[in-house]
Amino acid sequence: MERNKDKFIFGVCKVSEKGQIVIPKEARDVFDIKAGDSLLLMGDLKKGLALVKMDVFSAFAEETLKGD
Repeated sequence: MERNKDKFIFGVCKVSEKGQIVIPKEARDVFDIKAGDSLLLMGDLKKGLALVKMDVFSAFAEETLKGD
């Protein structure tokens, strides 16, 4: 794993015939991803894919939708 402040490169993962990937252990440790966690998969045709833990996204959405 290469590290530059808060940016990471965890390596390469391959997609299985079933479309599955394995999130590297180092990434799971850094982002506290455990078995049973839900991840939101988002995509942008120009920028690619992003995975976000649902609890993190939910907190962001609640704060954003609160309104003042």
